[in-house]
Amino acid sequence: MDRVAKLASERAVVVFTKSNCCMCHTMTSLLSDLGVNAAVHELDQDPRGWETERELARMLGSRMHAVPAVFIGGDLVGGTNRVMALHLAGEFVPMLKKAGALWL
Repeated sequence: MDRVAKLASERAVVVFTKSNCCMCHTMTSLLSDLGVNAAVHELDQDPRGWETERELARMLGSRMHAVPAVFIGGDLVGGTNRVMALHLAGEFVPMLKKAGALWL
């Protein structure tokens, strides 16, 4: 958990992904389109990625889907469903602004 917390606090927005995951690509594209310069950690490219993925799955309460996992301001926001729900409700951009990830 210390590793996840350390990595999650390195920037205003941090996303844990896998390079072959279409939902991960969708999430990083959304953030990029919004103008967010997120730190992206591709777990399948990290020698300790399996450890991180297991911890993320525990944090998300999921056995199967640990990625994408989005952190804003060091706090876990969630995966694709949670982020998209926040975005559609108009709550995601204000969260990004509050964390200093957007200046609009």
